[in-house]
Amino acid sequence: MATTYEPIATTTLGSSTTSITFSSITGTYTDLKLVFSGSGSGGNLTLTFNGTGGTSYSSTMLAGYGAAYSSRTSNAAFIYSMETELNSSIPKLTEIDILSYAGSTNKTFLIASSEEFSTDGAVIRRVGMFRSTAAINSITLQVGGGNTIATGATASIYGILKA
Repeated sequence: MATTYEPIATTTLGSSTTSITFSSITGTYTDLKLVFSGSGSGGNLTLTFNGTGGTSYSSTMLAGYGAAYSSRTSNAAFIYSMETELNSSIPKLTEIDILSYAGSTNKTFLIASSEEFSTDGAVIRRVGMFRSTAAINSITLQVGGGNTIATGATASIYGILKA
């Protein structure tokens, strides 16, 4: 990581769980970076900020897995941080950049995900907005439908200092 990245917290799961939350995030940094690496029992890994659901999220996704694919989501209760479901035998890597997270305007984020998809690799890029003027002080990654994030999965959050 660049010298302007400061580790805030890392979680490595000692047992499977349905969510990982980073809370009490201070407004010390310019931006945040969240990195997830792991697998699970199924379900899509979703992202929310400050425990907020409702209709606060919008995003546009571009993907390549065998062919090009795109989608747009508006007024969603969460954001998919990956395009395909967690799989017990295929780990996934996702990096999420959260820009101006402590500012007083809506928050923009960028998601880059690399995944295995039907025996081929997949590359997914998503840009989105969290429509809230409150500073982001907690971030949750979660799976639903009785699925879990597997033991050994790692999530790390970094603060990005002004360059």
